Amino acid sequence: MNRRDFLKTTFIAGLGISIHGSFDSFVRSLYASDDADIAVARGQSPGRITKAAIDALGGMGKFITKGDRVVVKPNIGWDRKPEQAANTNPEVVAAIVSLCYEAGAGTVKVFDRPVSDPRRCYKQSGIADAASAAGAEVSFIDERKFKKVAIDGLVLKDWPLYTEILEADKIINVPIAKTHGLAMLTLGMKNWMGVMGGWRSRIHQSLDESLVDVSRVIKPTLIVLDAVRILTANGPQGGSLDDVRELNMVIAGTDQVAVDAYGATLFGLRGSDLGYVRIGHQSGLGTMDLSKLVIRNVVL
Repeated sequence: MNRRDFLKTTFIAGLGISIHGSFDSFVRSLYASDDADIAVARGQSPGRITKAAIDALGGMGKFITKGDRVVVKPNIGWDRKPEQAANTNPEVVAAIVSLCYEAGAGTVKVFDRPVSDPRRCYKQSGIADAASAAGAEVSFIDERKFKKVAIDGLVLKDWPLYTEILEADKIINVPIAKTHGLAMLTLGMKNWMGVMGGWRSRIHQSLDESLVDVSRVIKPTLIVLDAVRILTANGPQGGSLDDVRELNMVIAGTDQVAVDAYGATLFGLRGSDLGYVRIGHQSGLGTMDLSKLVIRNVVL
């Protein structure tokens, strides 16, 4: 936290009680910045820090316009409860859905292609109920809706991708930060595997290059990385609460490589330690050099 952000946080702490009724708008007015590349919000409420992180980038209205068909893509891959940190936090997903509608979105769709049984994943994760309550159209992946797309990437020449994400006006990627046996960490770019059809395990032979290839085709309007609870071992499925670390953080940005590079620091790593981040940086997809970015910190 730089000196200016420290002073803002101290000022908020001193005045928070007296301005309780308009606290969210007050925080936004202090932290919103058109020059911020990444926003990092910390606090006890997943919904509020999600909003705070997006507000620090200029607010959802900067990204979503009236009538937009929006896809919000969380990780719903596993038959796990929210406290086990295998799936995106449901409160983070619900907050994003609500903010999209407040910004004028016409429809907001939420879906994923789980590894475990879809019905159990959607229910156990809490995402189906939370997103539906916020007004999202929550659906299971329809295998008939995959379409082979030309990629012409580093290793993938084409791959079947889900048509509903290809047809969206805006895409918001909402991964959770956790460990992964092959990729080391699963963050934003890895989350696109949930809209890939076919035999996904085949890309494990060249996983890092494949993730970059797919990330060049699916271009998110916004990435919101859930680090409310992170899975520090035995990912991506987890199961034991001993492997979960509570950070109460949400990170938001528009550069896939930069957000994943920041996500690496949550685990004591650098972006360059992750193959797909390093390749994404080298190929011009984004930047992993956090020292060149404006990172806005918000503490609630």
